[in-house]
Amino acid sequence: MAKRIDVSGLSAYYGSHKAIDDISMTVEPGSVTAFIGPSGCGKSTFLRTLNRMHEVTPGGRVEGKVMLDDENLYGSGVDPVTVRRTVGMVFQRPNPFPTMSIYDNVAAGLRLNGIRRKGELDTIVEKSLKGANLWNEVKDRLNKPGSGLSGGQQQRLCIARAIAVEPEVLLMDEPCSALDPISTLAIEDLIGELKERFTIVIVTHNMQQAARVSERTAFFNLAAVGQPGKLIEIDDTERIFANPSVQATEDYISGRFG
Repeated sequence: MAKRIDVSGLSAYYGSHKAIDDISMTVEPGSVTAFIGPSGCGKSTFLRTLNRMHEVTPGGRVEGKVMLDDENLYGSGVDPVTVRRTVGMVFQRPNPFPTMSIYDNVAAGLRLNGIRRKGELDTIVEKSLKGANLWNEVKDRLNKPGSGLSGGQQQRLCIARAIAVEPEVLLMDEPCSALDPISTLAIEDLIGELKERFTIVIVTHNMQQAARVSERTAFFNLAAVGQPGKLIEIDDTERIFANPSVQATEDYISGRFG
């Protein structure tokens, strides 16, 4: 069941350096929200705060609140591992487990969650690969290494691995930046299908992609080099691209900087 994200007063640090400052936003359930902005403005850092991956970075810490429906992900007693199971993540470069078969890549998280029966694993692996639009391409070579797939297939394998454990939110950090145009189109089509089941947040440097796949778009920027990134505005994607309310957003979208 897709869930709503409410972020309030969130700042993230690397040691003493503040990377993002005082961000508040709502991400609606069952929607796609895109983060755009110039390199270094904190988009990916903010994305990683949404499933507590940021604190894995040496010196990484967070102030503020991230609510997933009624649960504060940074509340006392909340297990970060459980958070990362609920809020899945797909990274910029495809990262299948190189020594594992296609089947075992998808089954890895399930086994960690205590699912061991082969029949149950078979069912979920097939469902997840179908959900990632990969089943027909790999069903006859499930025991072959995942690293033997093409780049686009590897990224869809990583999506299958992420959705196998039934997260409620799916975070994607520039999932198409290492892919060719045909593979990119396949991932974009897949995002359109997955939003019926998951709340999706995607960081992208490709503004056309943001316009194609998202209902809402958030623009991030930083005042100067060394300053923390800030959320400049968030609105319906159509409005952000046609009639943004902040001049800096219009300047970025029109290519005047970034």
